[in-house]
Amino acid sequence: MVTLIVITAHILGLLSSVHAVMTTRTAQGAIAWAVSLNALPYVSVPAYWVFGRRKFAGYVEARQDREEEIAYLREDVIRGLEPFAESSVERVPEYQGLKALAGTSLFEGNDVELLIDGEATFDSILTGIAEAREYVLVQFYIVRDDGLGTRLQQAMIERARQGVRVFFLYDEIGSHQLSKAYREDLRQAGVEVSAFNTTQGRRNRFQLNFRNHRKIVVVDGRQAWIGGHNVGDEYLGLDPEFGEWRDTHVRLTGPTVQMAQATFLADWYWATRGLPELEWQAEPAADGDTLALILPTSPADEIEKAQLFFVHALNSARQRIWIATPYFVPDEAVIAALTLAALRGVEVKILIPDKPDSVLVQLSSFWYIEELGDTDIHFYRYEPGFLHQKVMLVDDMLATVGTANFDNRSFRLNFEVTAVVADRDFAREVEEMLEADFARSQPIDPDVLKQKPFLFRLAVRTARLMAPVQ
Repeated sequence: MVTLIVITAHILGLLSSVHAVMTTRTAQGAIAWAVSLNALPYVSVPAYWVFGRRKFAGYVEARQDREEEIAYLREDVIRGLEPFAESSVERVPEYQGLKALAGTSLFEGNDVELLIDGEATFDSILTGIAEAREYVLVQFYIVRDDGLGTRLQQAMIERARQGVRVFFLYDEIGSHQLSKAYREDLRQAGVEVSAFNTTQGRRNRFQLNFRNHRKIVVVDGRQAWIGGHNVGDEYLGLDPEFGEWRDTHVRLTGPTVQMAQATFLADWYWATRGLPELEWQAEPAADGDTLALILPTSPADEIEKAQLFFVHALNSARQRIWIATPYFVPDEAVIAALTLAALRGVEVKILIPDKPDSVLVQLSSFWYIEELGDTDIHFYRYEPGFLHQKVMLVDDMLATVGTANFDNRSFRLNFEVTAVVADRDFAREVEEMLEADFARSQPIDPDVLKQKPFLFRLAVRTARLMAPVQ
């Protein structure tokens, strides 16, 4: 029996190593997996089939079952958005690359409201839900059964009881602590509830490494909210461990709302194999002339859209790049783009938390700060509380607010969504917000790692090896 187990383990290790060589993105990763799968298959084989894959199987194939209907909806959305499409390349120098990556144009006629921190964000979301007349779409990575979670639950229940169709989608890994009673109360009130069901399908049964990290709320196809907040009391600054929680969301009205709605629809179809009938009429915002688009990215994409988008944005910068992210664990392409930007004379400032929620990420960040220490890139640690916002400002025109962090997980493993706004007035608002954040932060000495004890430096180097799964 022992002999049979040993032989089976090594055969599985060999077959898995062939799969790794054929599919792993980098040569270094392929070599590392191939060696470990053959040398230590008892541990490496299960680890590989949980953490080793970079493509999400089945998401695209699932849509083929109703491809005609989905294609019709997609074409209908695109036709409805055509009158708002921006065609001027001069107005937005990054336009061609953005259009190619997003698969759609930038759209005029939007109004984008910057929502700073939890109170402003959830007051806006809950007010919007209360105004719903036809339907509400709610999607979050983390939903907790606590004070804020109950407020959201009751808001959905109230609308459902008034005849409004309500759809609630959550990630079962991020929301693993969400109680059954919470979900059943929603269902009893008429809310349609579903987990994202990441592991459904034969090829995904053991794949826990992909997460739906999106946060989207849509009301009646006319208002949408996207940003960094999940649903929990800590996002209101009520967690005694983290204290103040620094995060950012946006509220959108105008044509881009249809893009947010389409992103939710694709996820809902994967989760339930159902397509709710929604309103697809694009309308301009009452007072909006802002250019914007919604960029959904995922491990089901044919190309690595998230990473390519950030690299493209960094390469287009001429005056400044300001980044606020809780997790700064970039890959080689992003490091190169940041280095080249600094060499061009671009002001590069990166804001990360002083008090992180992940020891591995904190340790890894020291390595990247040292790696970029010889460039004119400035790092800052936000001190008052936990910094969770995912915001980028490029020059005086382009700003992004979304769910994607500057790490491998967001670039390749997570389903993410980003609001891309090309507007000087909005960029000025983001500038003022980030200036206030930098004022409450401390610059980081690029030589800080050299001043640490040997064991700490060893831990940093070890943590950096885990970057692909952080």
